[in-house]
Amino acid sequence: MRYYPVNLDIKKKNCLVVGGGPVGTRKVITLLDCGAKVTLVSPFATEKLIKMAENHKITWHKRSYKPSDLDGTFLVIGATDDEALNIQISQDAEKQNKLCNIADRPEVCNFILPAIVQKDDLIIAISTSGQSPAFAKKLRKELEKQFGDEYAVFLKMMGGIRKKLLSEKHEPEAHKPIFEKLIHSNLLEYIRSKNLKAINTELYSLLGNGYRFEDLFSIHENPL
Repeated sequence: MRYYPVNLDIKKKNCLVVGGGPVGTRKVITLLDCGAKVTLVSPFATEKLIKMAENHKITWHKRSYKPSDLDGTFLVIGATDDEALNIQISQDAEKQNKLCNIADRPEVCNFILPAIVQKDDLIIAISTSGQSPAFAKKLRKELEKQFGDEYAVFLKMMGGIRKKLLSEKHEPEAHKPIFEKLIHSNLLEYIRSKNLKAINTELYSLLGNGYRFEDLFSIHENPL
């Protein structure tokens, strides 16, 4: 296996995108969604990127790339249509031990980006190790049909249960059989059908008092 699978925390990290076209736009949006501080370097940009810069969501240097743009960055993505420039970005990043991805050129990257299915906290990454991005896209579409919004709600609920159990000073090892029962219960199906009464009945049978579904979420969340 060539690639080491990892979920990377880039919240508040300085990330650089070189290239302001459609590919660069997609990369910037994904980085922002993950909480990164994004700098764009490109002589031009799409309308979306221009609006992001005007709204101070990103920093845009309206010029060509310079090796010094890598200074202080955690991660860089090359997304230009200039092959020589993309290779230079990769080489410059290698010299500084930066995480570097060059769009559609896995051979000059030290990490590649998988296709993603996301339902809030549920993230399913699909990778073909760069062999066939088209097939990864096909699998993503299939999985998006299989995993609906009920999985996101279920995970939020499980997080609420875990937090409550930990607050009651249970030993973490004691949680494993509890979560196994929850996972193999009918809760997902009840969430899918929005059957609140059945959800709470199931929670009571598995956990006892104090675990009503609606109490496991913050006041700002509307789980069903």
